[in-house]
Amino acid sequence: MESHSNPDGVTPKCGSIGYALSIVGDKWSGQIVRDLTVGPKRFTELEHSLSIGPRTLSQRLSSLEEKEIVVKKSYAEAPPRVEYSLTKKGEDLLPILQSMAQWGSKYH
Repeated sequence: MESHSNPDGVTPKCGSIGYALSIVGDKWSGQIVRDLTVGPKRFTELEHSLSIGPRTLSQRLSSLEEKEIVVKKSYAEAPPRVEYSLTKKGEDLLPILQSMAQWGSKYH
């Protein structure tokens, strides 16, 4: 049986759990998704609420955009304004993250 990678670089052998972990398996992505559950946020709002460095935040947001979890909306204002919000695919992650939080609370 031949193994092909999907656009996220996850092979079918990794399965569904591997795919989910490729999206929220790092230290920050799940927390970014959690922070966006209340609605759109600007880059600096996320940076301050998470206490994350700008380079790391920028990398994680770009990755989440590529995976269609987050959408970036730019406003033609002076100064320019950019907001990030969850897509439908991103909103579908919320029950998973809530379960992970409950598990973490129980065993931490």
